[in-house]
Amino acid sequence: MDWWVIIVLVIVIALGIGCFFLYRKGKEMQERSESTQEQMKVGAQTQSLLVIDKKRMRLKDANLPKIVLEQTPKIYRRSKVPVVKVKIGPKILTMMCDDKIFDLIPLRKEIKAVINGIYIMDVKGLRTNLETAPKKKGFMAKMRDKAETMQKEEKASKKKK
Repeated sequence: MDWWVIIVLVIVIALGIGCFFLYRKGKEMQERSESTQEQMKVGAQTQSLLVIDKKRMRLKDANLPKIVLEQTPKIYRRSKVPVVKVKIGPKILTMMCDDKIFDLIPLRKEIKAVINGIYIMDVKGLRTNLETAPKKKGFMAKMRDKAETMQKEEKASKKKK
């Protein structure tokens, strides 16, 4: 065998072992995430909230309790998280929410939310349904739509002639 065949075999074996370990680690992390989600659902409560403001900001700047910052790993303290300022009864609180529901939360409206501590897990409209904002189209999607409408107009004009 040539020396380059041996090198290729070693690289393929190393990549195979690396993929195996990444698969195992990913599966372990997914199981841990599912168990955490189930624990959060056990302690969840439904509350009615008045949303004052919402934005994505750094944990340090979000005005969250000190214990939250202390428990967060240092590398995540500078990352931006979805933060919602709400009024529960007479109190005004700063809460974190799930990325999936951040876009569903309406501003300056009352909502019914499933919360656990300072974390908003799910949102429902109190008096009305929640509307989702239409997703922005990219440049290429806009150009495709424009080309399709122009083609339809051309076909319509040819049929008239």
